[in-house]
Amino acid sequence: MDNLAVSLKIASAGLDVESLRMRVVSENLANAQSTSEVKGGDPYQRKLVNFETILLRESDASSVGISGISGDRREFQTTFDPGHPAADDAGYVKMPNVNPIIEMADMREANRSYQANLEVFKQARDLIGMTIELMRSGR
Repeated sequence: MDNLAVSLKIASAGLDVESLRMRVVSENLANAQSTSEVKGGDPYQRKLVNFETILLRESDASSVGISGISGDRREFQTTFDPGHPAADDAGYVKMPNVNPIIEMADMREANRSYQANLEVFKQARDLIGMTIELMRSGR
């Protein structure tokens, strides 16, 4: 596989990974205040995307992939709200372990990585197109 095709494959994998990462961050933000529906139950647990390195057999390059999505194991925060349906016997409600500031930073990072991969993809695509045009014109 030639270098430009490998570049397309790597950039495409990066686009897929960062797109999923942005979806997971969006879900985390949407559920930042989602408590349990049952008394004393656990609220929404922040999700994290786990990455893995993938060796491309056709070349000496490596790419990125997703090994899975896991729950953040940080403790839930508690607030005192004895009237809440999810409050335990002491009146405390477990709140999600989602920090909107961290989520926004993750979203910004994922968006920048997505844009960088998109630029790589566009450049490789354009170079392939120019190569084909040069071959057609016989120069």
